[in-house]
Amino acid sequence: MHAQLSDKKLVCKDFIQALEQCHASGWTKFLGACNKQKDALNHCLRTERLNRTAENREHARERKAKTDQALQEFRAL
Repeated sequence: MHAQLSDKKLVCKDFIQALEQCHASGWTKFLGACNKQKDALNHCLRTERLNRTAENREHARERKAKTDQALQEFRAL
C-alpha cells in the first residue's frame, strides 16, 4: 500500500500517471491488469524513499559531528 498519490510528486510522476490511466480504463483493473504499473510505481516510491533516507542519515551524521566538535571546544574552555 502506498501513500495518497499526487501529481505534485515529481519523482514518480510518470508511474503515477500510468497507474491512474490504467485504473481509468475500466473494470479490468479488478482482474490484475494494472499490476505491472502498480509494481513499477511501488519500486519507484521505494527507491525514492531509500534515497531520501540515506541523504537524511548523512545530514544527521554531519550535524552530530558538528555538535560533538562544538561540545568538545566548549569543554576545553
